[in-house]
Parts: sequence; C-alpha cells; structure tokens
Amino acid sequence: MRDAALVAALVTAAANALAALAAGWRWWVGEPSRAFWVAVRLGQAAAIALAVVAGVGAVSGFAPADRLFWLYALLPVVVGLVAEQFRAAAAQTVLDARGLPDAQAVGALDEAGQREIVTAVLQREIAVMGLAALVVCFLALRAYGTA
Repeated sequence: MRDAALVAALVTAAANALAALAAGWRWWVGEPSRAFWVAVRLGQAAAIALAVVAGVGAVSGFAPADRLFWLYALLPVVVGLVAEQFRAAAAQTVLDARGLPDAQAVGALDEAGQREIVTAVLQREIAVMGLAALVVCFLALRAYGTA
C-alpha cells in the first residue's frame, strides 16, 4: 500500500506542477488555453486519486511513516474545492472593481472595454487555479515525504 501512496503522491505533484507552470505562462500572455484547463482538471483528478488511495490505505490498515500523511493526502481535494469557489467569484470581483453592477453592463461597453473585462476575468481565474495547483503540488510532495 505504501508504494501506491508514493506513486499517487508523485503523480499528483507532477500533474499539479505542470498545471501551475501552464498557469504562470497563460497568466503572463493573457490568452485562453484549452490545454491549461485540461492540465488543471487532470491535476484535480490526480488529487482525488491520491485521496482515494489514502482512503483505501486507511481501510486496509496502512500505517504511514507520519500521521500527517492523512492530512497531506486529503487537503488537496479541499484546496481544489475552495479554488473553484474563488474562480467562480472571479468575474464578480472584476465587475465590482470596475463599478459594473452585472454581466449585462459589460454588454453596454465598447468592444475594447468588453475585451478588457474578459481578459481580466480570465487572468484572475488562471491565477486562482494556478496558485491552487502550486499548493496541491506542495501538499502532494509532503504526502510523499510522510508516506
């Protein structure tokens, strides 16, 4: 069971490191990318797989080297859920910062203004998900170290 936990932790760390690097690049260039979102979702799936492996290990009597392993194996799922909530709030945050009451108000802007709002929302979403991926990568490496 220890080997499965180690592999799951490394896969989770690698997938989320890739997503974090892609986020950094996409945030910098300010352009959307389907590949980035696929990397984020793969990182989240890997985090869920790590939690499942930890759950199976707990049921089967797996005793990690450090009990903190359980925290490090389960927190990535929580981080992903919280990040999704922040991502969902990104658009409203950008609208509030620009004094716009809702998304319909964006439609009243000229094309350049609309593009600016969309780019700002996109960059905020990418930043949130990229930072979450970086945190999950760290947690997965800690899970690896404590398994």
